[in-house]
Amino acid sequence: MYVCICAAVSEPEVRECILAGARTAEDIGDRCAAGTGCGSCVERLGMLVAEMAGEVGAPERVA
Repeated sequence: MYVCICAAVSEPEVRECILAGARTAEDIGDRCAAGTGCGSCVERLGMLVAEMAGEVGAPERVA
């Protein structure tokens, strides 16, 4: 499913951008052009960054 219809960018592509170091919607736009068209996806891009913030670079917990 596309997160950004204007640039035809899917959610997995956005997640790859975040894993590669994107930390803001603007960073994602620089990497794959998502969020640089009409802007309707910018909020969702921010949500994906926030969602993945706990996953990216976080040390694994061992019980």
